[in-house]
Amino acid sequence: MITIINYGVGNILSFVNLYKRLNIECNVASSKDELAGATKIILPGVGSFDHAMSSLEKSGMRETLDDLVLNKKTPVLGICVGMQMLASSSDEGELPGLGWVPGIVKKFDVKMVKQLPHMGWNDVAPIHDDGLFKDFAQAPRYYFLHSFYFECENYEHALATSIYGEKFVCAVNNGPVYGVQFHPEKSHHFGVNLLKNFSEL
Repeated sequence: MITIINYGVGNILSFVNLYKRLNIECNVASSKDELAGATKIILPGVGSFDHAMSSLEKSGMRETLDDLVLNKKTPVLGICVGMQMLASSSDEGELPGLGWVPGIVKKFDVKMVKQLPHMGWNDVAPIHDDGLFKDFAQAPRYYFLHSFYFECENYEHALATSIYGEKFVCAVNNGPVYGVQFHPEKSHHFGVNLLKNFSEL
């Protein structure tokens, strides 16, 4: 069962509708009790880092999520701010992150980019063509909307990169933990492929 975390920060309905079209069973969890039976987890996120972390803590699901991911090794996919929350900390805020993927979230250097936020379609270069990025007939492109990026403590956790002013990591993986900076739910067939691949991990 793919469980989408609803903590008040994220585009929940888009994921539900997409998985329904794929005939893949999913549900939405707004409390720790509704996490029962989760075999895969999607952690969406929009807005600021501290607001997202605070909202997750207030939801009462944080402890159960830590157990599912860290102890039971349940695959999880963080999306946009949901990916940034996987880090230890962020330059955007003061609260600690989940710490599931060692690294910190940094703001793009305004001297290196045309404008912030980085918004629109961009090419993505997978470092590994299995897992999330298996069976792509052409180089994937995804929709981005962000001003901060994930800097891995260990580059072995980098799963894909993109370029905005300079190359940055746009997808990460550490054991059962995956994260993508872009929005697969807004990225047409490239996003559908990725979310389908996640369901098959």
